[in-house]
Parts: sequence; C-alpha cells; structure tokens
Amino acid sequence: MSTAHTGLVAIVGRPNVGKSTLLNALVGEHVSITSRKPQTTRDRVLGVLTQGEAPSTRQFIFVDTPGFQRQHKSLLTRRMNESVRRALGEVDAIVLVIEAVRGWTSQDEAVLALLPKIDEATQSRVVLAVNKTDELTERDKLLPLLALSAQKHPFAALVPVSAERGRQLDDLLQAVAKLLPEAEPLFAAEQFTDRPVRFLASELIREKAFRLLGDELPYGIAVIIERWTETEARVEIIATILLERESHKGIVIGAGGAKLREIGRLARLDIAKLLDKAVHLETHVRVRRGWSDDAGQLASLGYE
Repeated sequence: MSTAHTGLVAIVGRPNVGKSTLLNALVGEHVSITSRKPQTTRDRVLGVLTQGEAPSTRQFIFVDTPGFQRQHKSLLTRRMNESVRRALGEVDAIVLVIEAVRGWTSQDEAVLALLPKIDEATQSRVVLAVNKTDELTERDKLLPLLALSAQKHPFAALVPVSAERGRQLDDLLQAVAKLLPEAEPLFAAEQFTDRPVRFLASELIREKAFRLLGDELPYGIAVIIERWTETEARVEIIATILLERESHKGIVIGAGGAKLREIGRLARLDIAKLLDKAVHLETHVRVRRGWSDDAGQLASLGYE
C-alpha cells in the first residue's frame, strides 16, 4: 500500500529576505538566482525535493515566488505581485520567511495579510521560517521574536533557520512534511526543477549581473538566449542582456567591456557546472525601451 505524500509548497516573503537562497538550500541545487538586490526573482520557479523510496516517498514541490511589492512601479512588479497571490491559493502548504535580526517589518506584515484566512475548524497551512539566524549576535533575542510571531498567526510551526549556513533545514522539512497530502510523486526522483536548462542559463547570467554590479545595476534588465547549439561534450550559447535605457549600457559593459566579460565568465562557470560539459558563452547588450511596462514585450520575454 502506498504511503507517498506529495504537495506544492509556496515560499513567500518580502523582497530580499532569503527565499531563493532557502529554496536552493532545501533542494540542494542552484534552481533560483540570488543576490542582495530586491526583485531578483521574477518568475515562479519550481524546485523539487524527493525523499525516501517508493512506496513511502515524500515529494516537496517548492514554488519560489517574487518578493511582494507594496509600491507598484511597473506592469512587471504588478505581475510579480499577482504571481504571489496566485501561488497562495494554489498550494498545499506555505513557508513564510522573515529575518531573525530585523524581525517583523511593515513589508512582512503586508505579506502576512495575504495568507489564507483560517477558523477554528481549519488547520493553518503556514510554517514560519525565521531566516538568517547566523546573523544574530545574541541568541536570546530569538525567543521574544518567536513568541511575538505566535501571536500574529496560528502557524503550523515556527522554525529558526539559516539558509546560508544550512542550519535546521531538516526541522523545516519535517514541519512542512506534516502538511503534505497523500499523493504519488509528480516528478522523477532525480528531477530538481521543472524549468528547462535554457531558462536556468539565462537566470544565471542575470544573477551574475546583479551580483557584480550591485546598486549600479538598474532593475530594467532581462536576459534572452538568442542561440543554443549543443553537442554531447559542449554547448555554445549566445545571450543578450536587455536594458531599458541607453544610459545603462555603459554600466553593464564597463570600461573596455570589462564588466560584461566578467559577467560572462562567472555565468559560464556556473552553466558548465549545471550542464556538466564545456560551455562557450557570448554575451551582448541591447536596449529595448519600456519593456518592463509593456504587456506585449513582457509576454515575449516569458513574464505572463
């Protein structure tokens, strides 16, 4: 008799709280891009973790959502917020992430307000993950935060974690596992995402741009894979970094093309690791004005 459990689990929280880092740590693969810059994640990225063997498997299908934006500056950010709302209504369990040091902020409260309403007859489907505990200088400060959190919502569990250090992730998984319904796995045991490798490659390029350029980098940036030629031993990729303003080109390209070359070099290393084969990567820069506020252009870039 099968005792398999499978469920969709949304990871939600304000921007830059560590959702993507947590997803990658739980799955054990580089599924979602990370940086210190808010709004790094734009798509709903699925990460899959399968534990155990048939017939007693547990399959966690994590949905990494964009950080919820309180100020809608463009059609893109409105689409991102809609993605968060949809995810909350479609999943079996929710992991709400806040920071240990900052505690509850007004942005966290805004995400909390989006959680499904429950009554005495309905069990909460939400686990609170208090992330970045490695940044706490005094562990005693954690207990008051957990007590305050318990008053804000009847969470199914409150779990302090450090996604960066990999601390107490098993405790988090155990808490989420209790919320998974009985169901057969939807993905093969070795599969860790539903995203094609071209998407992952484009996201790795965008991640390197965010990390290398930091606050210099404008939000209006996307990556398009123009050409992908693959053999058993090698893949050749031509990618375009898409910007919204002509003035941004110099920031991304850098003096003598140094910044663009470094973005390409770092991305190539990670893409080669992902594909386990040699990679030749060419990166170019192009301006397409107003793409983040144009429904047609967003659709052509995959931001439905």
